[in-house]
Amino acid sequence: MIKAPKAYENIPFLNSAHCRPVRLQLEYLHPEVTMLDEGIKSTIVLFGSARIPAPESAEDCKNPKLAELVPYYEEARKLSQIVSTTCQTNHDCEYVIVTGGGGGIMEAGNRGADEAGCKSIALNITLPHEQEANPYVSAGLNFEFRYFHMRKMHFLSRAKAVVIFPGGFGTFDELFEALTLIQTGKIDPMPIILFGTDHWKRLIDWDYLAEYGLISPDDLNLLTFCDAAEDAWTTITDFYA
Repeated sequence: MIKAPKAYENIPFLNSAHCRPVRLQLEYLHPEVTMLDEGIKSTIVLFGSARIPAPESAEDCKNPKLAELVPYYEEARKLSQIVSTTCQTNHDCEYVIVTGGGGGIMEAGNRGADEAGCKSIALNITLPHEQEANPYVSAGLNFEFRYFHMRKMHFLSRAKAVVIFPGGFGTFDELFEALTLIQTGKIDPMPIILFGTDHWKRLIDWDYLAEYGLISPDDLNLLTFCDAAEDAWTTITDFYA
């Protein structure tokens, strides 16, 4: 007699459309339970491009304009070191750095925490072109998601601040979702820090949006522009002081 497979061991069944609700629940539970077990109470989210090279690989960058953005990598790395060494003392896991787990700015965030001997989190996503997690993510805190919306929920569920470095479409998506959720009162206010004043003001005319009434003038107060890791950290600490 052929033994019937157990439902929870039947991988084709679990990957079927019928089990989508189960997969969604698992993508909620796995990171949530793990972070509870690790004592992670709050996070600082770093968003930014996976394409910005590390200093040691800048010479190999095919786009010289992209190589000019290397200082952002270093500032993300420095900010992560500052936050991690300040907040992860005596096994207290407040303000743990969380990134998307890829290269570039994400790597810099995880790298800074790792160099400080502290924990950091990666919320990766399954893509058609495989994105490998960078090697600086803490063991046991690298999560890979199938669903973007579950990943986004985990990014903001413990967040106390969001720091946005230069990036592409994915970074824009993450920035404007955070702004919309705060603007509509779906999540509590927190610092939304745009790192690189000239970059962000050239990229988006925020005053134009307010001038034409597309956003409220008060909505401009949701944003803070910074150019140094120390200033970003001061913005966060002042907000909660």
